[in-house]
Amino acid sequence: MAAKLAAALGKKEQLYGLSCVILSAKLAKCDAPVNRREINAFKSRFRVPDENMREVGRLFDMARQRTDDYEAFARELGQVYATDKRPLEDLMGILFTIARADLAADDPLAPEEERFLKRVHALFGLSRGAWERAAHGRSTPAMAEDDAYTVMGASPDLSNEELRALRKKLVRQYHPDILLARKASAVEIEAASVKISRINAAWDIIKRDRGL
Repeated sequence: MAAKLAAALGKKEQLYGLSCVILSAKLAKCDAPVNRREINAFKSRFRVPDENMREVGRLFDMARQRTDDYEAFARELGQVYATDKRPLEDLMGILFTIARADLAADDPLAPEEERFLKRVHALFGLSRGAWERAAHGRSTPAMAEDDAYTVMGASPDLSNEELRALRKKLVRQYHPDILLARKASAVEIEAASVKISRINAAWDIIKRDRGL
């Protein structure tokens, strides 16, 4: 319900944050009761302030009550990010981390978890290469220059000074510490953490390409 509301309101980043928690919980539960190693793997991949951990924990616990509805969340997220696949590939990497949390290095995935991951991968519309990178813990391909400007909501025609000012504005807007001070929800803070990491990656590419 929360994910549908976020999608209806056009809150793309909030939908992503919600879906990260929901799909992580459902994956952890799909093969057996959730164990401590899976929970620790989830926590290791998310920057959730202590003040918001209880809220995220409630959402996680609610989401793991049933696992037969995960396709709806994956399908909706795949549609929203149909033209921006990098966050989806990032989430696949997180899901693989959770799936392998209670396995030895050479152990195969549990059949239920493998089916879950393959279905999410298909609903996200990701490439075979994206599956391989997520499965082996490799990073996503470098962001293209055009994508970097899109992430920042900027035109390539902006001057260096204008881009620096825009980057500072975006950091202020999405920085988790600032949102925490404004009493934002845990989901909003998680979505902002994802956004700020993409802004920083985009800025690094723009700086490199402009020789800044």
